[in-house]
Formats: sequence, structure tokens, C-alpha cells
Amino acid sequence: METIAIIGGGASGLMAAVEASLALRQAGTAAHVALFEADPERIGRSILATGNGRCNISNACISAGMYRNHAFVEEALMRLQTAYAAERGAARTRTLEANPVLERFADMGLVTREELEGRLYPMANKATSVLDVLRFTAAELGVDVQTEKRALRVDAPAPGGAGCFNIRFADKTIAHAAAVIMAVGGRAASGIQLPKPLVCSDMQPVLGPLRVDAHSAKLTRQLNNIRVRGTVRLERGGRCVASERGELLFRDYGVSGVSVFNLSRFAQPGDDLVVDFLPDIPSQDMERFMMMRRKRMQKLLGSELTLDRFLEGLLLPAVSAAALRQAGLRTGDRFTQEMIPQLCDMLKGMRLTVEGIGDERQCQVRRGGFPVERFSPATCEALDVPGLFVTGEALDVDAPCGGFNLHWAWSSGMLAGRAAADRVARGESVEHGGTRAPVKPRPADKRSPSYTGNPNPPAGRDSRSQAAPRSGGSHAPASAGTRRSSSRTGKPYPSHRGERGKSRNQRGGDAARNARHRNR
Repeated sequence: METIAIIGGGASGLMAAVEASLALRQAGTAAHVALFEADPERIGRSILATGNGRCNISNACISAGMYRNHAFVEEALMRLQTAYAAERGAARTRTLEANPVLERFADMGLVTREELEGRLYPMANKATSVLDVLRFTAAELGVDVQTEKRALRVDAPAPGGAGCFNIRFADKTIAHAAAVIMAVGGRAASGIQLPKPLVCSDMQPVLGPLRVDAHSAKLTRQLNNIRVRGTVRLERGGRCVASERGELLFRDYGVSGVSVFNLSRFAQPGDDLVVDFLPDIPSQDMERFMMMRRKRMQKLLGSELTLDRFLEGLLLPAVSAAALRQAGLRTGDRFTQEMIPQLCDMLKGMRLTVEGIGDERQCQVRRGGFPVERFSPATCEALDVPGLFVTGEALDVDAPCGGFNLHWAWSSGMLAGRAAADRVARGESVEHGGTRAPVKPRPADKRSPSYTGNPNPPAGRDSRSQAAPRSGGSHAPASAGTRRSSSRTGKPYPSHRGERGKSRNQRGGDAARNARHRNR
């Protein structure tokens, strides 16, 4: 059987495995879908950490304009929408009226709900529910999951070969596949060597907190762990680069919060963060607002106001004290009309100078990876190496917080999975240099494309094994020589030597149960 190999068991990898299996089943093609995960224990660990453990899976207002390399993303989302409409038998459309990602999750049984700013979460409010439906669906479709398989290199088919990719792992084993989907995310993308000319650029952490210079840090340290809401502008040379409204969290090294995370995608050392504590009051109305506030308060109290008393009810006491110090004022001073311009400047424009990313461990994505110009937006397939697909964060695509990055992971995984299955169903292979060629029959003494094993077995021991097809199914079990994810008891998986005497339904049921057991 031909193999579709998926490297990476995160969001895009799991979705690619599900989509490839569904497409193979719809086409009536018998093929082997194998998912290789570097984690020694489980798949989908990265999904559990998203959305503070709740998994913000998508957004109700997906727009390609929110993404880096938005033209590529727009074409990809349109192609996915068209494929979804065709699958459902609906009229083809060039709008995003339906969300194919949510529809696929609904097919798998997941129910979602919408929160502020269009953020979509699972109804159970736990990331585990998202991972569970993906794992169970993959198991029921017969996806072969293998953990502790860290890929190092993917070799393109040799000239005149049978059109087979070779995936070399850190444990010295090799897997052969007719199509390869690399879905490893941003952190591991640069650690896997792909065929030339595909080269991964440096990956920079973004969507995280920002560190400020020493002068600005004197202020942020006084407000460590205090949250405020307002608008934050990112300025460069006096020009506004980007602006975000939302929560701001002061830290001893700088600032954090959703608004800062989004601005970190554009920030450079030397830029200024300008905090507006009162974004609902236009700058031209600030002095009038302050004078009226002072007049009303003095009329009620019948006495002059101190600066700290005047700011009560407007800012948190700690924030007003720190801001006054930055403006060169003291909290106990008597508030006079001459101080109003200084207070307006402070409330509408507290300035902090950026030095860089504050804590890389908190960054949600990495920017860079493989340039989108080398890939087809319709399939995420490499233009120079047909049969090789790259998805998710490994491509140079990122977006702000709010479910957009996970939506791209699911979407690109769906595109690649379906395209890889379609390639195998058509019987296409590829030779080195990007020339398409039909799959050539393999001599009986050659290794199967799904073989994984030590290329240099010890003397007296043959590490090769043929993948035995499962009758009546669309997938084959992994060959010997691989390390699969183990069950909780640590017992070896049952062999398939007794399959011949079983009925087709019995064999299919056993395959699904065994796959579910492996993925627990």
C-alpha cells in the first residue's frame, strides 16, 4: 500500500490525518496514513496549552486580511471553502459564508460557543474535548499513530526511482511514503532538512509580552501584575504603526496582555508604546472633561483637591501614583488648573520604549519558516517538490490572538490532507527535480513505502518487514521496526496474524479499537 506520512501530531497534523483518511475513504482508495510525533508519550500536547487550556479553536469573523502573507491565506481559505461546498453538494461560492473548519469539527461531534470578539471555544470549555474528538476520529479512521519519532530529514525520490520519499528519524529508522505532510509547527521546523530548494528561514517568536528599556522599566516595576484596560499605540519615529484596544498587564520587565501580544507582531527595538487610559474621550475633549470633573468634585467637597484625590475613580491608586511620578508631579500636591495639560498628556499618552520580546516562553507563535512563494495556496504543496506539503506555523503565516492562528492550522491541514489523498488516489508519484511520474510497480523483494526500520540491521537479523494490508479497509498497519505509542499497561499491541480468519467487519472493528487504545 502507498503511504501518506504526516510529520507532527499537533493541530494541523491531526487535522491533516483525519482529512486524508476521509478523502481516501470517499475515493475508495486503499492507502496507509501514518502520523509520526516526536513527543515520547502522546499526540496533541500543544493543543492542550492553547487558550489557557480552553482552546480558542477559531473565530466567528475570519478574515484573510488579519494574516501575514494575506494573499496566500485568502486563496487557501477560498479553495477550502470551494472544496467544502463541493463535498456538501452545494453551489460553488467565493465567499466565506460557512466555516469549513467548524463544519468538520461538528462532523466529529464537537460543539462550540462564541465569546467576546468572536472567539470560539468548545462547549465543554476544555481543550481536552477538542483533542479527544480529533484522536478518536483518527483512531476510528485507522490512522497509524507513532510517538517518539523525531524526524531529521526528508529525502526526495531518487532519479529513476519508484517515486518514494524517505523520512529519516533520530532513532535511525526510515519511513517511505508516496506523499509527506510536514506539520511540525514553528519550533521544530528549522530542525528538519527538506529537499532543496526548500529552506526554513529563522523563526522569530511573536505574539508575546514586550520588554521595555531601563527608564521605562522603573515605571512598570512599580505596577508589576496590575491590569488596566485602554488603547495601546505602537509608534515608530512619531508615526503610528499599529494600535490595539484591550487589556494591558504591567510586568517588572515590561508589559503583557492581549493588546501587547498583538502589537508584538510589528514591534521593533526603539519603538514606543503609547498607553491611552481613557480611549473613549477624544484628545480634543480632554481638557474640558478635566475642568468639569474638577469643578463638580470641588463643589461637592467644598474644598480644594489633591492630585491623588482628583484621580480617584479614574485610575487605580497605584497606577495614578506611578503616572504622576512619571509626569513630575506628586500625589499630595494641590490640584490646580495649570496642571491639567500635564495630566491630559499623562492619561492619553504614557510612553514606554520597546527593547524586544519580554519572555519567549509565553509567545504563542513563531514568525518565519518556509516562504509561501514556494507553495501552492490551493494545496500547501511545494511547487518544486510535488508530493511534499507544509502546513500550519511551519509556513510563514501568523495572525493576532483570537483563534486565527489555530484556524490556519486546521485549514492548512485540511487542504494538505485532502490534496495528498487525492494524489495517492490518482496514482501519482514524483521523481527528483519535480517531474511527475506514474507510480511504478515494486518488485517483491523491495521494501514497501510504509517500511520503517533500521537501514543497517545487525548481522543475522533482518529488520525489514512488509506492511500487510487490512482486508476491507483503507489503511495498513505500520511495519515492524517502528516504535508506536504504547498503551497504559505498557503491553505490546496484538499482532494481526489472526486476521485472515475474521470477517471484514471484525477486522475493521479491531483496527479502530486498537487505534483508540494506542492514542489514550
